[in-house]
Order: sequence, then C-alpha cells, then structure tokens
Amino acid sequence: MQDIELRQQLIAHAQSLAALGLTQGSSGNLSARVGEAMLITPSGVAYEALTPASLALMPLDGDGAFTGPLKPSSEWRFHLDIFRARPDVGAVVHAHSTYATVLSILRRPIKAVHYMIAAFGGPEIACTDYAPFGTQELSDLVIKGLGPRHGVLLGNHGMIATGADLAQAMHRAVELETLARQSYLADLAGTPVILPDDEIMRCVERFKSYGQNAQTGGA
Repeated sequence: MQDIELRQQLIAHAQSLAALGLTQGSSGNLSARVGEAMLITPSGVAYEALTPASLALMPLDGDGAFTGPLKPSSEWRFHLDIFRARPDVGAVVHAHSTYATVLSILRRPIKAVHYMIAAFGGPEIACTDYAPFGTQELSDLVIKGLGPRHGVLLGNHGMIATGADLAQAMHRAVELETLARQSYLADLAGTPVILPDDEIMRCVERFKSYGQNAQTGGA
C-alpha cells in the first residue's frame, strides 16, 4: 500500500465532515491526487469504518479502473475529470451540506455577498443544471461550472470545493457552506448588497500572500 500518510489524512478529513456540518451519514466523498493517480473514498462505507486500505487508487488515465478491496465512490468520474482538467488541484471535497444544497435546489449561484468569496478565485460560485449522480453528464456540468474557480454548486445535489491539498480543499468546503448560509439568510432579510467584481478580484490577489499559507483566505 502506497502513500500511507496521505491515506490517513484523507480518512481524518472525511471523518471530520459531519463535525464541520458538511454532511450527514456517509453522503459526500473526498479525493487526493497522488502522482498520476488519485485516492478516493469508497462507495457506501461509513466514514468511521474507513481504514487506509479501504481507499481506492485510480489512475488518472483510466476509465474506472482501480486497485483496492472496495469500489470507489460512485462520483469518481467528476473527481477524475477535475484532476485531469485542473493540474493546480490536488484535492476535491464533495458534500451535501445544508445551505449549499438549498441554494443548489433553488439553482441560485452564490454572489459576492462577502469578500471571502475571493477564496474561490472570483466574484461568483456558479450553480450547474441537474444530472444524475455518477454520470458523465454530471461530470461535464461540473467541469464547465467549476471553470478556473475553486468551488461549484451542483443543481439539486450539493457542492464541490477544490484545493492544492486536502487541508485547503476542506477549508474552502467550510467557507463555501458559510457563504451559502450567509447568502440565503441575507436574501430572507432583504436585498443583499453585492460587492463589485473589481473589489473581489483585488481580494483574490491579496489572498495570494495572506497569512502563513497562501490562498486560504482572509480574516
């Protein structure tokens, strides 16, 4: 078994999803790039039952091939396609978090209601149309909706956040759910003031050198 430390990190982050308010039960999935392959959580296995050996290893140039004792997540297609399309991405988090899913049901993108949206690379987090889970149709929508950004809502489904590594992808997943909650509640309370695109792009540049770890976002 290769990359035991990365496997342990992936399991630890998967097991933290519920505590962070990002998932319920075994819904959602995580993956991490490892050379010319990816490690991904298995299909239908409770996160607390995961072991390093349970993760599936899938070559990036394959089409569903994997090694390991358990089948990979049914959503392996969009994980694989994200890694293929985005060399900058080292990890992917997919979750059915409450507020992000509510906005996805409404087919409502997240606008720049807060400057922290700049952590996703621009002034909007898009929402895709619906496609059945695990399909190439969904994967194609994901790649288009994500574009060069670091997060996307999946119509009537949930959300995806990406990062250079697992820690950054998890940070963004939490931030995406926070932005979704703020956006939803602001819409209930009145008419949100949307920050201008040029201000968000200035924040994008500032985040590149913020704090101890670049690109994680501002205070």
